[in-house]
Amino acid sequence: MSDNHDYLGTSGDTTFRLRADVLALMLKGAGYAALFCIVVGVFLAATIWIGKLLPPESKEAPDPNVSYSAPELTQIA
Repeated sequence: MSDNHDYLGTSGDTTFRLRADVLALMLKGAGYAALFCIVVGVFLAATIWIGKLLPPESKEAPDPNVSYSAPELTQIA
């Protein structure tokens, strides 16, 4: 097996090799960022799609997170 990892053929020019390696790493990071954005977009699209499948009555229900006031306590004198 060969130990030659110079895929770009830049064995003589070290500055070009450094620039090429940095460019490759930036493109790899941009690919990861694009993949992350696509996954978030698919998750949001799936959530919206599931929300559209729900009946309209479920969208008109009162908010379950509203705190109701407790009945007042009366003192027995």
